[in-house]
Amino acid sequence: MRRPVILADENIPFAREAFGTLGEVRLKHGRQIAHADLADVNLLIVRSITRVDAALLAGTRVRFVGTATSGSDHVVAADLERLGIAFHAALGCNANAVAEYMVAAWLTVAKLRGEALAGKCVGVVGVGHVGSLVVKMARALGMEPVLNDPPKARETGSDRYRPLHDLHDCDIVTCHTPLTFDGADPTYRLIGESFFERLTPGAWFCSAGRGEVVHEDALHRALDEKRLDAAVLDVWDHEPEIDGRLLARVDIGTPHIAGYSLEGKLNGTAMVYRAACAFLGVEPSWSAGSAAPPRPAGLPLPGFGDGDVSLARLDRHGVSALADTVTARYPILRDDEALRKTVGLSAAERGRAFDLLRKSYPVRREFS
Repeated sequence: MRRPVILADENIPFAREAFGTLGEVRLKHGRQIAHADLADVNLLIVRSITRVDAALLAGTRVRFVGTATSGSDHVVAADLERLGIAFHAALGCNANAVAEYMVAAWLTVAKLRGEALAGKCVGVVGVGHVGSLVVKMARALGMEPVLNDPPKARETGSDRYRPLHDLHDCDIVTCHTPLTFDGADPTYRLIGESFFERLTPGAWFCSAGRGEVVHEDALHRALDEKRLDAAVLDVWDHEPEIDGRLLARVDIGTPHIAGYSLEGKLNGTAMVYRAACAFLGVEPSWSAGSAAPPRPAGLPLPGFGDGDVSLARLDRHGVSALADTVTARYPILRDDEALRKTVGLSAAERGRAFDLLRKSYPVRREFS
């Protein structure tokens, strides 16, 4: 039997090592993958920057598509089903990394403002793989989460999931939803003018889900009118050619790297690799554990996610000390500074820089 041909995004870590155990591996930048590249390809492995639909796949030999990402809005599942192509997403692969990113952002902003986090109310929009970990970490810090997730509310019937308007009184709102355009709960432009104008003045707004969930014009107006005291964005509308004016205004702005821990990346590769093995009917012979380098000394940092009361009692001085410890492990302002340097570039230049920052992202280890 002919060994399958596998085309993978060149920025998927260990793609050649993992998928090379299954067949011939070709690598290409995700934004450049085109129909012509797939004539004899059997398995396609992508990230979120590749649009996967009938236009890309029709008439090719592709029979399996995997995305080494938790989100899958870049894949038109209905097209794959119609073409008889199997699909697998690495759901939750980088959830811990994104939750840690948000903790680092909160601690950094709180330190800069000389504030404590304990006692703050945080509204979490989307309580899936990422949002549920954000809730656990917020509680460990002594914060009071308010959960918003309409599908889970219907599924469970639990009143722990609150309608979006119940988040208006929160001190912090953080978004972790997928991007959807239809159905009962479309998230496209979910956070817009009507939401921002009802927020408690001085609230912080954070987003690390999908950029198109937030109406950026409305966010600009909320900043103009000083309805927000802080904004943290990892995801943006029109990536990679993001709004330079908005980047200049946020407190922390990063190039869609919240989930870019080494562990998160390896999880994504491993999850899609195992799915590809199952599709081909072969036993896996590569593991993420064998690929990961040893964890640095001093890791992990205990407490997050297990309700450590010592964290929940931190005053503003304790927050400052914890912020120093966390950012020594993950210097989030380094990522902000790198992207902020692109503010004065043209949109096209900023787009190229945005992609390069993601491609050349330094190794980051998880701390909890």
